[in-house]
Amino acid sequence: MARQTDFWDDSYEWRRLFSELFGTFLLVIVAVGGAMVNARFGGNAVPAPARAVAPALMVMAIIFFMGAVSGAHLNPAVTVAFALRRDFPWRRVPAYIVVQFAGAIIATLLLRGLIGAQGSAGLTLPGPGISTTTALLWEVLLTAGLVSVVLGTASGAQQLGPVAAFGVGSYIALAGLFGGPVSGASMNPARSLGPALVLGNWTSWWAYLIGPMAGAVIAVGIAFILRGPGGGTHGTEAAQGTLGTRWRFGPIGAPDPVPDRPEPDRPEPDKPEPDKPEAGEEG
Repeated sequence: MARQTDFWDDSYEWRRLFSELFGTFLLVIVAVGGAMVNARFGGNAVPAPARAVAPALMVMAIIFFMGAVSGAHLNPAVTVAFALRRDFPWRRVPAYIVVQFAGAIIATLLLRGLIGAQGSAGLTLPGPGISTTTALLWEVLLTAGLVSVVLGTASGAQQLGPVAAFGVGSYIALAGLFGGPVSGASMNPARSLGPALVLGNWTSWWAYLIGPMAGAVIAVGIAFILRGPGGGTHGTEAAQGTLGTRWRFGPIGAPDPVPDRPEPDRPEPDKPEPDKPEAGEEG
C-alpha cells in the first residue's frame, strides 16, 4: 500500500535518476547549443525564433519517451513544486536536483569541447538595458506560468498523460519567443547555472536561481486555489512516473518472434464475381 501511494519502492531509483540526467542533458544541448552554434558560425545560422522553439520541442520529445520513467521534471523548480504539492516525496528531491545540474554541466562541457567556448553565448542573461532585478521578476512571472501548466496537466480531470507534452512544450515556446529578449526565458536553474559554472560567467546568476524557485512556489499556490491540495493518484503518477508501480522494467507483452524464412505464398481468397444485370435491365 505504501509503495502504491507514495512510491516508496526504490528498486528502479537509479533508472529514474538516469532519466532525469539524460533528459536535462538533451534539453541543455539544444538550449545552450543553439546559441553557441549561432555564435560560432556568426550571422543568423540559428535564427532567434528557432533558438526559442527548439528547447520546447525537445521537452515535448523527452516527456513522450521518458516521462513514464521519472516524470520528466528536467528542472529543479518543477521538482520542488511537485514536492510542495505532495505529489513527489521530499526525500527524493536532492538526488533529482543533483542529476539535473549534472546533466546541464555535462552538456555544456561537451558543447565547449566540440565547438569551443563562444563568450557569453549559451548563458541566460538580462537583455540590453534590463536590470538584474527586472530579469528576476520576469523569471518569476514566466516560471509561475510554466509550473502552473505542468501542475495543471498532471492532476485530476486535466491529467492528460503524455499528451500533456503539447501543453508544456507550447508554453515553453511561447515564453521563449516573447520573454527571451528580456531575461533569456530560462525558467530553470539547472539550465542557467550549469552553463554559468562551466563557462565561468556568473553575471546575474542569483536572478536565475531565486526567480524560477519563487515562480514555482507561486504556481503551487495557484494550483491550490484552482484544485485544492495535491497528492492524488494522477498527480503522483505524473510527478514520479509509473516505473515500478504500474509497469516493470523489461519487455511488455508476449514476444512475437520474426520467422526464420519468408512465409510461403498464400493463395488469395476467391473474389466474388460482380453481379450480372437481370434480363431486360441493360440499356
